[in-house]
Amino acid sequence: MPTPSLASLPIRRLTLRDLNACADLSEDRGWPREEHKWGFLLSAGKGYGIDDPDGGLITACVVTEYGAQEHPALGAIGMVLVAERHARRGVGRRLMRHVLEVMGTTPLTLHATPYGRPLYEELGFKVTGRAEMLRGHFVSDGAPSEVTTRAATAEDLPGILRLDHEVFGADRTHILTRLPAFADQLRVAEEGGRLIGYAAAWPNMDTQVVGPLIARDTPTAKALIASLAARTDRPLRTDIDVRHEELLGWAKEHGLASVAFNAVMTYGISELPGDWSRRFAPVTVAAG
Repeated sequence: MPTPSLASLPIRRLTLRDLNACADLSEDRGWPREEHKWGFLLSAGKGYGIDDPDGGLITACVVTEYGAQEHPALGAIGMVLVAERHARRGVGRRLMRHVLEVMGTTPLTLHATPYGRPLYEELGFKVTGRAEMLRGHFVSDGAPSEVTTRAATAEDLPGILRLDHEVFGADRTHILTRLPAFADQLRVAEEGGRLIGYAAAWPNMDTQVVGPLIARDTPTAKALIASLAARTDRPLRTDIDVRHEELLGWAKEHGLASVAFNAVMTYGISELPGDWSRRFAPVTVAAG
C-alpha cells in the first residue's frame, strides 16, 4: 500500500487515551514527557492531532477554553508539537489553521518560543507581551512576611473563583476546581479575613511549577511564592509577566535564574482581558 500524504491524513480530537502518545511526541522533540501536565490539559481542554500511520502522533496541540461553554471568551493554545521526522513540512501550519477554523470568532492567546513565533505571526497572531521563565532552588532570607498565607480549604473555593474571574477576565472554574487534585500545594493570602491572592505549586518532572499566581500586589505575590517554596525540596519553576519587574528581581535575588523568554501573542483581540497588574503567572504557559 502506498504511504498516504501528510495532507490527506485527518485531524482528530485527542482524549486521555492519547496521553502516552502525546508524551512520546514531547520526548521526540527533546521536551520532558510531562505526563502529569498532558493529563491535566487533555481533561480540561480539547486536544487535536494527526495519527502517524506507523504509530504514534505526527502532531498535536491543546486548546483550553475559558468563559461560557457555548461562547468562550478566550481560548489558549499550547503544546503545539510536530514529530521531528515530519518537521518543516507544513504539518504544524495545517494543524494551527484547523484550530483557527474550529475556534471561529473566539479570541485566542498563546505563549510562543522564538522558534514558533514566525509561524504564529504568519497566521495573524500579534505579540502583546512577554513572559520570563525562571527556575531554581528558592533561598529564603528568613525575613518574616507581613502578608498572611495558609493552605487553602474547600471553603476557600468560592472566594478563589470570584477573585480569579475578576483578575483573569474570564471564568476558569473548570481549571481551578481541578487544582486540588493536580497541585501538591494550593495556598491563599488573606488580610482581615479577606482573600487577596492565591497560588498553586504542581509537580512537573523534577520541579514544582508555581502557577497560577494571582495576588493583590507584589508583596502578596512574594509571600505566596515564599510559602510554597518553604514546603518543597524541589526547585521552583514559574513564568512571570515581564512587567512585574520587582517580583522578577526579588526571585532572582532568592535563587531563581532566568531560563528563557516567551512572547505572549493574541489573535482577535489587542490584549488579554482582566487585570494584568494582579496576574503574575499562568497555570502553565500551555493554558494561558
